[in-house]
Amino acid sequence: MVPQHTVLCAEDVNRTQRRTLSSLQTSRFEKVTGDMRYAIVIEKAKSNCSVYVPDLPGCVATGKTVNEAEREIREAIALHLEGMREDGQPIPPPTSSVEYVDIAA
Repeated sequence: MVPQHTVLCAEDVNRTQRRTLSSLQTSRFEKVTGDMRYAIVIEKAKSNCSVYVPDLPGCVATGKTVNEAEREIREAIALHLEGMREDGQPIPPPTSSVEYVDIAA
């Protein structure tokens, strides 16, 4: 199972900013695909940012920068959904949400 605890990449990092809760609704961590809005999770890896979609198991991407990772995951989502349609599988509705928890450092 993919961990779902990190929702940001602290810095731009190879291919495949912390936001406040009030700005989360329009943040880069939720993406729109057609008329469906899927949450994405961006995790800092050793040498890149990896991205996955909790509501679409197996739908992943990586990028050198957060912007590149976002472009890659948009394409990955489109291809993932296209493949599901071609296979006659139902498209899962977006159900995941993301929030931040403030803690004392």
